[in-house]
Formats: sequence, structure tokens, C-alpha cells
Amino acid sequence: MAIRIYKPTSNGRRNASVIDYKTVLTTDRPEKTLCRRIKKTGGRNHTGQITVRFRGGGARRIYRVIDFKRNKDLVPATVQTIEYDPNRNCFISLVQYADGEKRYILAPTGIQVGTAVESGPAVEPKPGNTMPLSAIPVGVEIHNIEINAGQGGKLVRTAGGVARLMAKEGDWATVILPSGEMRMIRKECRATIGQLSNGDYQNVKIGKAGRKRHMGRRPHVRGKAMNPVAHPLGGGEGRANGGRHPCSPTGVPAKGGKTRNPRKVSGKRIIRRRKSNRGLQLVL
Repeated sequence: MAIRIYKPTSNGRRNASVIDYKTVLTTDRPEKTLCRRIKKTGGRNHTGQITVRFRGGGARRIYRVIDFKRNKDLVPATVQTIEYDPNRNCFISLVQYADGEKRYILAPTGIQVGTAVESGPAVEPKPGNTMPLSAIPVGVEIHNIEINAGQGGKLVRTAGGVARLMAKEGDWATVILPSGEMRMIRKECRATIGQLSNGDYQNVKIGKAGRKRHMGRRPHVRGKAMNPVAHPLGGGEGRANGGRHPCSPTGVPAKGGKTRNPRKVSGKRIIRRRKSNRGLQLVL
């Protein structure tokens, strides 16, 4: 996959780059039966209160219904298209099953139109196939990993994302995630073989502020540039640095402050946390 760099015809073009989709995508028209309309919130909840700041505007999007569960076992499917999805940074593929049903799946690297994909405990471990962790050989690259069996994939769904199955013992499997975190997951949970597509997404340069506005991101104001009534870091004579550790407008610590609830169960199966390997990426 290539990254396209334009001639610097303007200041916005000078430092911008895009993915050359023409070399990868096979169509620009989504499957209408799998499309849903999205209602924008602008970062507001049901009472109109802004709960996520600096959101709003942006290009209109149509949501593509993605099959994260991949629970149609022993029914072969054929890849029909590889498409762009405005709601995520990896590509998606339209697959058609032998009984005629169509579904969207996350497209792994190397998948092409006409490729056969399957799901189930007895399928071959090749890119695009989905299997329980108990049936996947140790050392294989995986993505779209379930945390609870039957819930659908929750982990490793971003462009270029890949995890590795490290070990299996008893009812648990050990997986190392792209962040460097190592955690235990039940062996009946499913995962898809291979690395996700569009790995060059991280090398794209936005180039100008207007391109971020198209994505629905509004300008981000620094807390120390505000008045003290609007932010804990605001106010002061001259240029002050806030006088305390970084935090949100409601005082929640940022940049290393502990915010995880110790009573939650989600962290009990983590063997090695990602923060113990800050700056260390998974080398595969």
C-alpha cells in the first residue's frame, strides 16, 4: 500500500499525505442492506450536557454493520469487495456465504476478492478465518479478539493491529497485545487470524486543521489558557503552568494519574501491564 504525497500547491497541501486507496479498494459503493444512518451527538448526552469536549461537525457518515462475532460456523464465505469505512481506520470486506447471506468483516492484510473465509473450531488457521483460542496454534498472529465468549471481538480492531497467542494452559490462553500488555483470556473466546489491513494509516500526515474538522474534531483549548472558573489549571498572573498535576476540567488526573477502579474485574487477568513497557511496541 502506498502513501500519496501531493505537490505543495498550498500550505495545507505542503505537509499533507493520504492513503492511495485506488491500489487497494475494489468499490466505492457500500452494500445498502448493511448500512445504517448515524445521528450525531456533538459530544452531548441525552440531557444536552457536553460530556466529551471538542466534538462536533464533520462530514456525514453512514454506518456499516460489521460482524464482530463471526458465529456462522462451517458455512464457507467468499470475499466480494474490499471497501473503505468512514467509521474506522482499517478496511472492511463484504463476504457472501454459501446460503446467500452477506456480512461485513474487518479485512486482514493479504485478503483479496475471491478469497474463501470460514469460522468454527475445525477450520484452517489462515488469514480471515475465525476460531476459538483453544483451536489456534501458539505463536499465530490474531486480531478481533473476544473478552467474553459470544460477545464479539473487542480487542485489536485498529488499522495494522495484530496480537500474538503466546501460551495456553488449562482454561486460559495468554495473549500479548500491540501495546505490550500481556493478559489471559478464556480459551473459548474467538479471534480472527492475521494482521488487520491499512497498516500505513499511522504514517499519514493530516497537514491542516480543516482536515480534522472534517473528521468531527473541533479545536482543543489548553486548560492553562482558560479562566480559573473553567478549568483547575486556569488563571494566574502572566503565563502560569497551572500549579498542579495535569487534569481534566472536573479534576480527573491525566498523564499517568491512576483512574482505574480497583474493584473492577477487567484488570485481574492482566499479567503485564502496558505502562510497564512504555514506548515498547510489539515486535512481530
